[in-house]
Amino acid sequence: MKHEFMQRAIELSRINMRDGAGGPFGAVIVKDGKIIGEGWNKVTSSNDPTAHAEVTAIRDACSKVKNFSLEGAEIYTSCEPCPMCLSAIYWSRISKIYYGNTRKDAADIEFDDDFLYQEIPKDIKDRKVPMIQCGHTEALEVFKEWQHKVDKVPY
Repeated sequence: MKHEFMQRAIELSRINMRDGAGGPFGAVIVKDGKIIGEGWNKVTSSNDPTAHAEVTAIRDACSKVKNFSLEGAEIYTSCEPCPMCLSAIYWSRISKIYYGNTRKDAADIEFDDDFLYQEIPKDIKDRKVPMIQCGHTEALEVFKEWQHKVDKVPY
């Protein structure tokens, strides 16, 4: 069964790459042995740099199950997730990741996520894109309000 789900992710990557949707990446999300979400890279066709296959699959699955949590689900992705997609997978509570190509395979065809992997552990002051804190007092007030909100939905 796992092979079938990975083959579907690969098929989505091929079909949508050929159709001009974006890069050669596809993903499916499975729960209880059934596909509950599918996605493919739509970065260039939607002008959305966050529209990677894993993210679009998560959006599709969450929309279908009407929940922001995909706990107990698995994702099959045609390539090892980039740092953004890996974060989205963790945020969505997906329980297991199956992947086809590696990040090195992606780098070999000029999709190099290595820069991002190197940036994440750096001190903020050492990152390539400057990060400047401002408005902390006002922003912190909103956090305090959230902390005491009685009808909040934790996630």
